[in-house]
Amino acid sequence: MSQEQKDPQNNKKNNFFNQNPLLVFAIFSIVVILGFKNFTGNNDMGGGAPASFGAMNTVSKNINYYELKELIKNNQVNYVAIGQTTIKAFSGDANQKTVYMVKKVGEDNTFIPLMDEKKINYGGYNESNALTEIFFSWVLPLFILLGFWMFISSRIQKNMGGGILGMGSSKKLVNSEKPKVKFEDVAGVEEAKEEVKEIVDFLKHPDRYMNLGAKIPKGVLLVGPPGTGKTLLAKAVAGEASVPFFSVSGSSFIEMFVGVGASRVRDLFENAKKEAPAIVFIDEIDAIGKSRAAGGVMGGNDEREQTLNQLLAEMDGFSSDKSPVIVLAATNRPEVLDAALLRPGRFDRQVLVDKPDFQGRKDILKVHSADIKLGKDINLEEIARLTAGLAGADLANIINEAALLAGRKSKKYVEQQDMVEAVERAIAGLEKKSRRINPEEKRIVAYHESGHALIAETTKGARKVSKVSIIPRGLAALGYTLNTPEENKFLMQKHELIAEVDVLLGGRAAEDVFLGEISTGAGNDLERATDIIKAMAGIYGMSDIAGLMVLEKQRNTFLNGGSIKDYSDDMAQKLDEHIKKTLEDRYKIVKERLEEYRECIERIVASLGEYETIDGEHLRELIAAFEVEMNMESKLQHPVQNQAKLNKDVIE
Repeated sequence: MSQEQKDPQNNKKNNFFNQNPLLVFAIFSIVVILGFKNFTGNNDMGGGAPASFGAMNTVSKNINYYELKELIKNNQVNYVAIGQTTIKAFSGDANQKTVYMVKKVGEDNTFIPLMDEKKINYGGYNESNALTEIFFSWVLPLFILLGFWMFISSRIQKNMGGGILGMGSSKKLVNSEKPKVKFEDVAGVEEAKEEVKEIVDFLKHPDRYMNLGAKIPKGVLLVGPPGTGKTLLAKAVAGEASVPFFSVSGSSFIEMFVGVGASRVRDLFENAKKEAPAIVFIDEIDAIGKSRAAGGVMGGNDEREQTLNQLLAEMDGFSSDKSPVIVLAATNRPEVLDAALLRPGRFDRQVLVDKPDFQGRKDILKVHSADIKLGKDINLEEIARLTAGLAGADLANIINEAALLAGRKSKKYVEQQDMVEAVERAIAGLEKKSRRINPEEKRIVAYHESGHALIAETTKGARKVSKVSIIPRGLAALGYTLNTPEENKFLMQKHELIAEVDVLLGGRAAEDVFLGEISTGAGNDLERATDIIKAMAGIYGMSDIAGLMVLEKQRNTFLNGGSIKDYSDDMAQKLDEHIKKTLEDRYKIVKERLEEYRECIERIVASLGEYETIDGEHLRELIAAFEVEMNMESKLQHPVQNQAKLNKDVIE
């Protein structure tokens, strides 16, 4: 028995009328309109005719213009209808009606007076085709409306992803591919790569683990700051394993209709199971995985919670042994995720993809510069030192920016100078040599930056100066001092934080000591110095004001988010007084140091006025020369490389 015979009811539902409702509606509308128009047209006899001439016994005759005028003269016409090219004359009695059709012959000034004389009624009528009138008046507007409605419907279906008005399907939202990215293309995250390598090994050799009774993690959560390579690492896992890679953004599941997200999650996992073994990658999973308790009693989001519940159910529902589908997810907000999502059996592991260290930055720079024509003077180690704290995406951008700078200057190779300029662009902003600064402002900026630089080089725990410049950069910076650490630092001691505060205060102090007046240029410096002292007292327990008590709780570990304050008004007042007193004490010490090196500051300012930019080595030579001349004990924290030669030159 055929399928049609088994289900005649279903066959009835799939007929032409059910499958093409819009077409059927259009045809029905046209037939109704045409029928109505034709019916009303039979009773009109061409427009303008008396109502009595709608009888069935009416006949039509064609006559010439002369004959018509004769009929009018003989009073054999009851009514005349005048059109654009044709005249209709109506005559007869109740038994027999006649319509005379006459072609108009030029202009006749006697025709109307003749009918007035014989007291014959006359009027005009429209000769347009009934079908043309129907088309332009009814059919065309109807089709325009139908076309507009169908266009809107198709757009809704496209935006919603298919299904019933597009709801529930994830096909158009999921990017399915087999990435060509390998582990060798991912640098700077060696520990994270080791964590995910066993997933690749399981997908390639599942029997090796099944024989031991081991179960591979169902889900791996990649956490870390933006731009560290979480998505790239997930692609590398799929590329190494040579399995389908289903990638989707967490926000793609959320729609205005409740239940759509859950349906899309089901559809996604169904497609993944068909292609198993496969990897499902959900980027920015915090869009759907936020803690359900965060919204309070009445503040929940039904759509997001249903989507999350469906995701939890799907991750519980499939077995890694039979259909290995491994879920990788990435987020930079792990603290907001629901606890049920992070438990073993769902996302078993959290892999930290952190900002790279010195060696990691070198490796990343090598990977991204592989296709770049580099000059012989390129020193990637120096660039790696200059870029402490930058993520992989930032380093990739620096390499590309350096290539663009070299291309702009018509160079055949990227030189070290281009690399350094690209780093400065990434850190300080675009150099703006066209910005005109009057000599007085330039002098203020020179003293300001000299104060930063000298305090940085003569204070224990401060970062080494790489470059000092009074060339404007970025949106607001009129000058800058580029500090780079000697090595990667993951912890900061109290004296190092104090040293950073001193360096920040050095610019304002230099204006105060040497110019006798302060400017608005130190606004950002004071803000950062205040934040450091506040964090020392409220977060790190480095003050007597709060002791070991934590006053503020950090939020958004990887996004530099705000903090939650949890202390009394009395404590707030004490904290404010502590910050104010500490800043005043450090400011006094910084001013004393600048007074001690007054002549040295003047030399640095003179050098900046001449060259606009001096490197860190030249700065340290100026300070060392001054200390030798004044027979001072050197306070330089970073010795000059050619110290012996310098001493000899000063003595001579």
